[in-house]
Amino acid sequence: MQKTYTVTLDKIIGDSGLKEVYLPKPAEEILVSSTDVNRPGLPLAGYMEYFDDSRIQILGNTEYGFLNDMTEEQRAARLDELVARHPPAVVVTSDLDILPALRAACEKYQVALLHTNDTTSRFMASLIAFLNVQLAPRLTRHGVFVEVYGEGIFITGDSGVGKSETAIELIKRGHRLVADDAVEIRRVSSKTLVGSAPDNIRHFMELRGVGIVNASRIFGMGSVKVTEKIDMVIQLELWDSQKVYDRMGLTNEYTEILGITVPTLVIPVKPGRNLAIIIEVAAINNRQKKMGYNAAQELMAQLGMEPEAPREVKPAAMDWNKY
Repeated sequence: MQKTYTVTLDKIIGDSGLKEVYLPKPAEEILVSSTDVNRPGLPLAGYMEYFDDSRIQILGNTEYGFLNDMTEEQRAARLDELVARHPPAVVVTSDLDILPALRAACEKYQVALLHTNDTTSRFMASLIAFLNVQLAPRLTRHGVFVEVYGEGIFITGDSGVGKSETAIELIKRGHRLVADDAVEIRRVSSKTLVGSAPDNIRHFMELRGVGIVNASRIFGMGSVKVTEKIDMVIQLELWDSQKVYDRMGLTNEYTEILGITVPTLVIPVKPGRNLAIIIEVAAINNRQKKMGYNAAQELMAQLGMEPEAPREVKPAAMDWNKY
């Protein structure tokens, strides 16, 4: 069963710049668990059958216009019925005045009441984006995550294969570190994975023989980044002379992470190979492929050979237990 995550109301207030009208208890004790929000048009009309009490309720100009067409008694009754379902919070947008009946209902049922100057659409877009990140399905796995030419590269491999050393060389070449050793991966949409470092080890790196270093202190704040989209997985492995490695790039391999497929390369490691430069080229090549250009196909065409369509390898869930 998928784990349910929560975010505290104080984080939502801080991110959205909301004003507190009424709080039944400290905002850090109020939890929100749904990425969905609701404009309660039908509930205010009396239809409550599918009402989801885990959603933040948002009242804007349309809802206020509907309420203002009611008598005072009807308005109080409808707002009382809405707030009695105990949503985590009610937000009034567009700098509208707080209705006395709404405040009375929130105080009666101990429901947080908040206010914003933003328009309803703009506030909802910002809130949903924030909730999608904070409540996203996630996992934490061993590896190194770097941004190379704007591409998020998640580097995996056995301990001691050279992941952190490669990341240091990439940082020296002007790229940015997102996470070392532990990478927290979140599925923020049906197509997007985002990686970051746990707060307590952010910007720290472990180098065998040297110890713990702080990348932001040594290389400057321009050398690190808090979060980045995962565009590619690169698996480093010790060179196996018995294994046949892809030399043309006509086979597209993928790894499945949290139900999303990510392009994957296996790069063999042996003395004399400059992994940082190889990863730079891999990042640029991955971007070109996303834009529709494949160098291997062009070469075959110039050699007078029939260009092959890239072969797709069925996505496979990575054996995370190895790393």
